[in-house]
Amino acid sequence: MHIEPEVVTGAKLFLSYATAAGALGLTAKLALDSVRDNGGSAALALRSLITTALVFCFFEVFPHQAVGVSEVHLILGSTLLLLFGAGATAIGLALGLLLQGLLFAQFDLPQYGMNVTTLLVPLWGISLLAKRLIAPGTAYVDLSYKQALALSTAYQGGIVAWVGFWAVYGNGFSGENLAAVGSFGLAYMSVILLEPLVDLGVLAAAKALSSYSRGPLFNARLHQPA
Repeated sequence: MHIEPEVVTGAKLFLSYATAAGALGLTAKLALDSVRDNGGSAALALRSLITTALVFCFFEVFPHQAVGVSEVHLILGSTLLLLFGAGATAIGLALGLLLQGLLFAQFDLPQYGMNVTTLLVPLWGISLLAKRLIAPGTAYVDLSYKQALALSTAYQGGIVAWVGFWAVYGNGFSGENLAAVGSFGLAYMSVILLEPLVDLGVLAAAKALSSYSRGPLFNARLHQPA
């Protein structure tokens, strides 16, 4: 989901600054909600450290491939949301992406506003979806494949939609540009198919190791119904 350099340039970058400000505002709201409802500020800080480290590793260690206008990454946004909560996940995505740019990919920093928007707005969306999709009496470790698939599809679909928006905003509706967007979207299908299986595997492990996956390091909803 890293937008390639030169896709959006010049004065058009100002829109990415505005959307990034909005996305970071959503992050602040999710963080405040987490402090209030999901263990307090100390728990949020601990989970955010974990999610930042994990996101940084996802970007640097996991295989990724440039396809069309962006790169295909296994970000595991829905997995992080289920394990650590929306607030910590949003902070981890924003900081992990920033650290990767500062330390290893300075050429990506001009695109940070676009990339952080692309990651955070769909996360906020699936945090709302989870409230509608998952009954209050269901702990996250008891999710079904259908529920995990819905969350993953919504998150990755949001990423593809934002990448498509930035590509068209920067380069217009030329056939070549639309083909590049389409090839990226098709390549992302592999992520949509894989991530629900990862979610269920991680949740099964958390359930089997419940004595280790409770407490301030993990989302309170992981084992406790709302």
